[in-house]
Amino acid sequence: MAKRNASVEVSTEKNENEIALRETEGLSQGQIIFRRFVRHKAAMISLIVLVSIILFAFTASGIHLGSEQNPITIPGWWHFSITDIDPEGAILATCNDGVTGCPTLDLVPSFIDGTGMQIGAHPWGTDQIGTDYFALVTRGAEQSIMVMLIVGLLGVFIGTVVGAVAGFFGGIVDAILMRVTDVFLVTPTIVIGAVIGFRFGNLGVVPLALMLGFFAWMGLARFVRIEFLTLREREFVDAARIAGASNRRIIFKHILPNAIGVIIVSGTLLMSGAILIETALSYLGFGVRAPDVSLGTLISQYQDSFSVSPWLFWWPGAFIVSIALCINFIGDGLRDAFDPRQKRRITLKDRLKARELKVKA
Repeated sequence: MAKRNASVEVSTEKNENEIALRETEGLSQGQIIFRRFVRHKAAMISLIVLVSIILFAFTASGIHLGSEQNPITIPGWWHFSITDIDPEGAILATCNDGVTGCPTLDLVPSFIDGTGMQIGAHPWGTDQIGTDYFALVTRGAEQSIMVMLIVGLLGVFIGTVVGAVAGFFGGIVDAILMRVTDVFLVTPTIVIGAVIGFRFGNLGVVPLALMLGFFAWMGLARFVRIEFLTLREREFVDAARIAGASNRRIIFKHILPNAIGVIIVSGTLLMSGAILIETALSYLGFGVRAPDVSLGTLISQYQDSFSVSPWLFWWPGAFIVSIALCINFIGDGLRDAFDPRQKRRITLKDRLKARELKVKA
């Protein structure tokens, strides 16, 4: 009986694999990767949410580059800026307990609370002096997202290059590159970030992000090195060498596609960690400097107002958590799509179809 059940399971799994192969038959590698990623529901939902957050933040507040002395600004559609003060509007938006600057956004129908649905002048409220909080949060999200993207892309590039070269060539090259990596690793990240923020924080968000990116690649480099050390001993690499392939072709055409899963997962963790590092540095006063803002500076500035004005923490906190979670889910989906060693997700429909094929056979 046990042997029969085992035989049924093996046969069913074989049919499931045959169904998966039929769906990808005739498709290119890029089409297969795209198909796998689109079928990852959590990754697709996270991608839509992340793109919506980016478009919302950048179109609302505009684009702000350069330093305080040489600003480069493209205005957004929101009519308040981070320098506009509306004390009268803050007084008018008074809560029941007498606190000024309450959010004017109301999404509850009139038959429930009597006031009806409305947006108001300051939908996310204001701070104590009347600065529109919608403008502050969208501007802070824009700055934090720019730091996240720049640090993540630069860190992934440097870490991949260093790890790939060290793992593929080995020997003295590996020893030198890894000792340099160890020198950076033994220094606490927050200390390096504080020094960089203190020196470059007043130059704008782009120079700050670039400098942080130059010190954010070490962990990824070690992961890539380990992956390359393992993959370079595989049979397909030996076959490529015998066929006369150059080192460059072996790295980019044979080893790197098999290591892309590790790179993507580490890169997404690096990006989500970058926005948290920027938040921590801004909270400590070493990140984005006034008069500019980031999500970390908003939490730092209004930490004493949590008990009386909790909305000053809701919005920047929600943005930080949402962005970090979306990046992690997208990375998980990309890892499953790019890594050829990842088994395809078998749905309940596929299992039922496979069992039907077994019965017919």
